[in-house]
Amino acid sequence: MSTHEIRTKDVARYREGTPHNSAKIGDIAATVLMPGDPLRAERIARTMLTEVKQFNALRNMFGYTGNYMGKRVSVMGSGMGAPSMGIYSYELYSFFDVEKIIRIGTCGGLTAEVEVGDLVIAMTASTDSNYAHQYKLNGSFSPAASYDLLEQAVSVARAQNLSFHVGPVFSSDLFSLYSALPSEEGWQRWGRMGCKATDMECYALYCNAAWANKKALTLLTCSDSNITHKEMSAEARQNSLESMIKVALEIA
Repeated sequence: MSTHEIRTKDVARYREGTPHNSAKIGDIAATVLMPGDPLRAERIARTMLTEVKQFNALRNMFGYTGNYMGKRVSVMGSGMGAPSMGIYSYELYSFFDVEKIIRIGTCGGLTAEVEVGDLVIAMTASTDSNYAHQYKLNGSFSPAASYDLLEQAVSVARAQNLSFHVGPVFSSDLFSLYSALPSEEGWQRWGRMGCKATDMECYALYCNAAWANKKALTLLTCSDSNITHKEMSAEARQNSLESMIKVALEIA
């Protein structure tokens, strides 16, 4: 059976929803914003979109579709880490006719110029994950953002006079504070190689977009710095995240 035949069979099978998403074909917009936290997805839907309809609550991974400035947009949580992002973004691309996914999340700064509250636009993603082994490539795959989305995000960030940085990020399987061997050495090496920040989901998203021949971009707000050890306050976090979300909505 060819890859096309397998995909056609799967699409038909999941037309009424998947084990992780109860949406039906047509419930989800062509562009989806994906914060890690499903409650943040709910808040975005309720406060920034109009004519909102919920399409998913399975596993409490909330998903909504509404309108923003005349554009139909969906927002859905991704959960934490590559496996969770991998599942949800793969299904959105493969079974629900989604063309663009814009991840909106927080990150830890790895270089001195990335200050708490700054926006990081992820051009590429490196990782310590084995996520790409599924493609059976004879080498290391380096996934990248969709250039047109990245270019649009830079334009909007400039127009809004935001402090932002464009460059590679490091997507780790480990939340560094809980690492069995906590050490500064690891993140310092990634920072030295030019990675602006660290998250846990960008690599899997960019891999899935490449495999599906779809578009993806990751926007991150720096919530803490590995250099200065500063952390964002709850109030500052909310204000900074809203700036990032508005950039995502403008390019959706």
